[in-house]
Amino acid sequence: MKRDTMPEKIIIDTDPGQDDAVAILLALATGNRLQLQGITAVAGNVPVAQTSANVLRICELARRGDMAVYSGAPAPLVFSLETAEFVCGIDGLAGSGLPPPKGRVAAQHAVDYLISHLLASDEHSVTLCPLGPLTNIALALRLRPDIASRVKRIVLMGGAMNLGNITPAAEFNFYVDPHAAAIVCTSDIPLVMLGLHLTHQAIATHAQVAEFETMGTATGRAVHGMLTRLRPGGLGTAGHPMHDACVIAFLLWPELFTGRDCFVDIDISDGPVRGRSTIDWNGRLNKPANALVPNTVDATTLFDRMIAEFATLP
Repeated sequence: MKRDTMPEKIIIDTDPGQDDAVAILLALATGNRLQLQGITAVAGNVPVAQTSANVLRICELARRGDMAVYSGAPAPLVFSLETAEFVCGIDGLAGSGLPPPKGRVAAQHAVDYLISHLLASDEHSVTLCPLGPLTNIALALRLRPDIASRVKRIVLMGGAMNLGNITPAAEFNFYVDPHAAAIVCTSDIPLVMLGLHLTHQAIATHAQVAEFETMGTATGRAVHGMLTRLRPGGLGTAGHPMHDACVIAFLLWPELFTGRDCFVDIDISDGPVRGRSTIDWNGRLNKPANALVPNTVDATTLFDRMIAEFATLP
């Protein structure tokens, strides 16, 4: 998996979330290799008003208050919203110590922004990077299917090859809005799916986490606080898997990942396997692959490179 030499144009769709924050900051730190066009917020870890505010807080931390931020869907396509304050705190960014945002989101709705931006873009020119439930992107694809040809690929964090993290069967993002995940997985857009089986390998060591604090920067202190917080409900350790950061890391350093093309199916039923991603790793279903599914990552090198990038942020 080799990286193109030209900067990749990306849009991040997100529901911050501590690991979403790390992913956004990593993208902002590597602007010479990634051209971040805008950031759209969706309901997920916390309601959409808070995720939108969190994107602004993160951008302002990196002194990128100029970044266009759009607020999107307040609820999944079919099911009622279920959030994860028990993991990420009441404001979604527990441990960060960030103040309320000074700026405001753009007037345009996130789904309208996705449609208008993509329609104005060249064919296969923009990579979508969903870090939360896929509601915004699914709505955009349903409203204007013709935007699909403008998308180069979708690189997302979601799903799991084995056990889930919100139920035994499902990963949180796919569980929250399985119908949206199913729409994206059947869109015929090239898809990279970074699931729990992969992101649970991306756990920073205690020494690596400590390096964020020793940077002596506001960003370093905020990231260190988020990675070392005690999670509500007794779920915390000193750090946790950097699920969403793997999306940006995959764009920057694809050589650190290995995987294979697979057929992926999403369960949309309202039952115990809601949101489950069935990944046909061995091709038993004889169906065409619809996703590249990485299953290993060189986590040590990933975090060493990430720390070096974060040292460039204020």
